Amino acid sequence: QVQLVESGGGLVQAGGSLRLSCAASGRTFSSYAMGWFRQAPGKEREFVAAMTWSAGFRYYADFVKGRFTISRDNAKNTVYLQMNSLKPEDTAVYYCAAKKSSPVVTIAYDDWGQGTQVTVSS
Repeated sequence: QVQLVESGGGLVQAGGSLRLSCAASGRTFSSYAMGWFRQAPGKEREFVAAMTWSAGFRYYADFVKGRFTISRDNAKNTVYLQMNSLKPEDTAVYYCAAKKSSPVVTIAYDDWGQGTQVTVSS
């Protein structure tokens, strides 16, 4: 059973940075894609970033390109989301997700973490 545990959320001022972590366990993730999603109050959950674990291909939503970076640490089985130049509109609960790799990595994830709150003040 896949387990995903996020950490690293918090309160930050606009223009600041945070790094989210997602510790993954329960599988060998070499054939998986790992994604980050977010959900703001009153809005639907949306795709933020994803990467394929083995090849390291990265994909980003347009609204985070140039500001967010997804990466992994194989030794720690951990995926990170480095968030720079944060804006108040980035305020949301951020979720880590996992799925078997497929050509489309922006949807249809099978396993989810519990989420971590990110709040960006203006």
